[in-house]
Formats: sequence, structure tokens, C-alpha cells
Amino acid sequence: MSNPETKARAGDDTSPAGDLKTAMAGFMSDFRAFSTDIHQKLQEQDKRMSKLDRKSAIAGARPALATAASEEAPHQKAFAAYLRSGDDDGLRGLEMEGKAMSGAVAADGGYLVDPQTSNMIRSTLSSTASIRAIANVVQVEATSYDVLVDHAEMGAGWATETDPTSESGTPQIDRISIALHELSALPKASQRLLDDSAFDIEAWLATRIADKFARSEAAAFVDGDGVDKPQGFLTAPTVANGGWSWGNLGYVVTGADGGFDAANPADAIIDLVYALGAEYRASGTFVMNSKTAGAVRKIKDADGRFLWSDGLTAGEPARLLGYPVLVAEDMPDIASGAMAIAFGDFSAGYTVAERPDLRVLRDPFSAKPHVLFYATKRVGGAVSDFAAIKLLKFGLS
Repeated sequence: MSNPETKARAGDDTSPAGDLKTAMAGFMSDFRAFSTDIHQKLQEQDKRMSKLDRKSAIAGARPALATAASEEAPHQKAFAAYLRSGDDDGLRGLEMEGKAMSGAVAADGGYLVDPQTSNMIRSTLSSTASIRAIANVVQVEATSYDVLVDHAEMGAGWATETDPTSESGTPQIDRISIALHELSALPKASQRLLDDSAFDIEAWLATRIADKFARSEAAAFVDGDGVDKPQGFLTAPTVANGGWSWGNLGYVVTGADGGFDAANPADAIIDLVYALGAEYRASGTFVMNSKTAGAVRKIKDADGRFLWSDGLTAGEPARLLGYPVLVAEDMPDIASGAMAIAFGDFSAGYTVAERPDLRVLRDPFSAKPHVLFYATKRVGGAVSDFAAIKLLKFGLS
């Protein structure tokens, strides 16, 4: 027979080993419950973080309220720090980019301006009353810009079915090289003014540089001699339009020395318009200074109608015989033998070549307690098509 006491112990293990096994089972059950609770809380936290990340990404993808604010802010902040205190750490920390306007540091200590300031200066130059506003403006990365011009007609002739075809003339191609020259400005500001955080130094610097560059460029594009500056179109060789040849600008005369013909003053202006080839005339623009414009707008045709008409809307240029007028103050006054009026397609006839970079060097030592800002850019200009511009000479021949 079996022992009843032994059977009872087999069904209910109350030995020390059984107690330990029971305790471990309880501990593992509690640990699993704790682990499950922690895992659920971590999942909830992860979901919340994911939602915050998505919100941040959406907010960052919204369009900036200001033009190129997000990308230009580092450049603008670093450039402002350099202008105010000479601190170039921000500029040196900017990533080098292959763009025309970057915050790169030049090897000789000059710094390219931030894109916003540079664009502001370029916009001001383009909107001023300068030949730049109507000329062909190109940006180059070299020291000069070459223009290839085909200025001769290709020969042609009628052919029959059986006769041999004779050789026709070959067009001539000229290369016009436009050298780039350095244009500079040297505005200054007191260090106390620069320390004032309310002072908009970028706008001030852009305004001063643009004003100086605009006046210097405008004069050079009209009468620059080509020595360390662009060659103006009025310094190109001239010849009477009846004997015009490539390499010269053709002119027509008013028929009176130092003025318009008293009997028919409008005839000279009409002759000037039709001295220009038809392929250029559709894009023609008159160029003269204010004094000449004052004299021209008094001229009437044979029926008593003024040749001059003001723009119909704000910002539209005045028109003479239906063509726009650019009032450039660097054009000469009406005088004996003066070429006071030009007419032509300047987008074809005159080319402005410039490097896209504008550099600023800060000098806090030469004019203490003021700080000098030496700004430089390289620009050139020359006549690129001698057939596209005609001049009105105030003389008899």
C-alpha cells in the first residue's frame, strides 16, 4: 500500500524549493506587467514626437514672408556682423557655393556681399537713367567678353536648271573684345552709427554703392575713353551716314550750326529715324539729356502737332515720333557740332559686360573714428553693332 502522507506532498509542494519557484513565478508575472506598461508609454511618447516632427516640417515648408528669407538669412547676418564689427567668423563658416552671389571669403580679405544686398544694387543700377537700362547686359567670369558680329550679307544669285552655279560671297565676321575694368566706391560711416542696432547698414551701404556706381557707369557708357573705363558710344569713330562703313557710327546733320533748322526743325529728327535700318528701327530708342529734351518737345510738325508725347501711364517713358526716349544727363548739350541726340537699338548696338560678384573690404583704420567700406566690381562696355546706332549732329556737315 502507498503512504497517504507521501501522496499529499506530491499534490501540494510546500518544500523550500517549491516556495522559491512560486516566488519567481510571481516576480516574472509582475515584471511582464511592468514591461508591458513601459512599452505602451514609450509607444505613446513616440507617437507624440512624430506628430511634433510633422508639424515642424510643415511649418518649415511654408513660403517665407520675405524674399529668400530662409536661405539668405545666414549670409545677411554674417555680412552684417562683418560690416559692423569686422567679425568674419560667420562669413568663414558659410558653406562655399558655386552661385554667382555667395558669402565666400576672398583670399585677399575682400568679401562678396550677401545676395539680398547685391540684388538691391543691381536693381537700382538697372532702373537708373543710364544706357545700361536699354543696352545688352551680360555677366561673365573672365577678364573680357568677346562679341562676334556678322555684319555683311551672304552672296546669293538666281540659278537655272542647267547653268553652273557660281561661287557666292562669304559673310564677314568681326570679333569685338570688351575689356572689364574695376569700378569702386568708398563710403564711410562712424563706428558709433554702426554699433546702433537700429541702423539698417545693408540698405545704407547698398544705396551709397548703387548711387556712386550708377553715376560713374552712366558717364562712361556715353563718353568713356576706354582707358581704365568702358568705352562710350560717343567716342566711337563717326562718319556721315551717306558714306557709312563698318567700324563707324553714322550721323545725320540738322542743317543749322548749333541748333535745328529754323524753317523745318522736325526734318532732322525724321531723317535720324529713317537713317537707321528697318531691322533695328522697331526697337529704337532716343537718347538725349534734359536740356535737349526741353528743346525737342517744343517742335511741331507741319500740321502744328507736337512730335513729343508723354507716357500714358506712370513709369512709361516719353515718346518722340512714337519711339521711347531715355533722358541721360551725360549726353552733351546742343552746341556747334555736338552729337546731342542718339537713336538706335541699343540692345544690339551697345553691350555692357560685368562680373557678377561685388566685393566689400572693411577698413576701420584709415579714417578713424569712421569706418571705410571699399566696394569694387568689374564692368566694361563698348559698341557691339555699329549699324544699330545713329547720331544727330548739330551742324551743317
